[in-house]
Amino acid sequence: MISNVGTWMQRTAQDWLVLDLTRGSGSALGITVALQFLPVLLFGLWGGMIADRYPKRRVLIVAQSLMGLLALVMGVLVLSGTAQVWHVYVMAFLLGCVSCVEVPTRQSFVVEMVGRKDLPNAIALNSSSFNLARVVGPAVAGLLIHWLGTGPIYMLNAVSFAAVIAGLAMMRTAELHTPEPVKRAKGQLREGFRYVRRRPALLLPILVVGFMAIFMQSFSASIALMAREVFKAGASSFGIASSAFAIGALGGALLAARRVAPSRRFLLIGAICFGTFQIAAAIAPAYPAFLAVLLPAGMAMISVNTTANTMVQLGASPHMRGRVTGIYVLVLTGGAPIGAPLVGWLTELIGIRAAVATAGSLSVTGVGLALLLTRLIAGRTEGERKESAGEPVVRGPATAAEGAG
Repeated sequence: MISNVGTWMQRTAQDWLVLDLTRGSGSALGITVALQFLPVLLFGLWGGMIADRYPKRRVLIVAQSLMGLLALVMGVLVLSGTAQVWHVYVMAFLLGCVSCVEVPTRQSFVVEMVGRKDLPNAIALNSSSFNLARVVGPAVAGLLIHWLGTGPIYMLNAVSFAAVIAGLAMMRTAELHTPEPVKRAKGQLREGFRYVRRRPALLLPILVVGFMAIFMQSFSASIALMAREVFKAGASSFGIASSAFAIGALGGALLAARRVAPSRRFLLIGAICFGTFQIAAAIAPAYPAFLAVLLPAGMAMISVNTTANTMVQLGASPHMRGRVTGIYVLVLTGGAPIGAPLVGWLTELIGIRAAVATAGSLSVTGVGLALLLTRLIAGRTEGERKESAGEPVVRGPATAAEGAG
């Protein structure tokens, strides 16, 4: 919780620092988000493979230490008055490189802590903790930026990593549900893709999150743009807007925690609602209405993420969980290098409101595309299975429907 609060404080400070250094450039903000998530797009699958091969607790201790060091370096640059926008770009990219390994390892480590029986509730409660920090972090950051500037935020985040490192180090390893590490072998990445492709129960949530994620991370940046450029709000008001979004996300996580098992319908409805609320945020006539829309938008977003994560963790076997989680993280965060620059470019081309509304429309469209692709891929996979077994195969829509069923 302490480390997550620091992380969300830093994310808020990073957005504000970029806007200060570039005099409110939406493109620069989009580039920063893209650089932070580009490494996941490039190297995220290897991160999932590392999670399968090595003890996850040790990997997390190293990754958290590196993240704390990056925050410390950036804090020194800001406090010394030498920070430039390219420094933020470099630090965002390096943070993304560490996240390539840290995120899939952390998410797949949850089941090792609690076992399969309590996994759905554990993931939802973990999301609740994360989003409670998402409520507190931006609000505190907004006040501290107003009083002290962005530099102290980075320094506080660097110190906060000591909490999570200490927690990991103090764990009783004998009580973990640790599977046997996967030995190094050729073709392990391809094996992960084949594993997902052959299982519609894994493929659908990954595709839904993939299409939604293209505009998910950019929406957080859009909150900063809407607050600052459209409603002319200051740093403290921006923190309130970020916290309103996070309060909704916390409510969505608690709602998901009450569910015994993940639901396909809940996943699809949540994804459609997220896109719809993006559109509503874009056309909000005043700042209070904008804040009111952010609450259900956050609830819809985290409901989709929590449901998809649970479906992926429960659907993957222990020896494949790291690689499957790596693919999930790839689509969850790898969409940002595509969506963030696109939305940033659209804000300067057609305006902030129109760009956010366009992103929401494309998010809703992505749900339909995810369903269609799942049926097509499932049908093709079923046809390949029957051909290899020498069974008769019905070509065309019948095969797709049969595979989807």
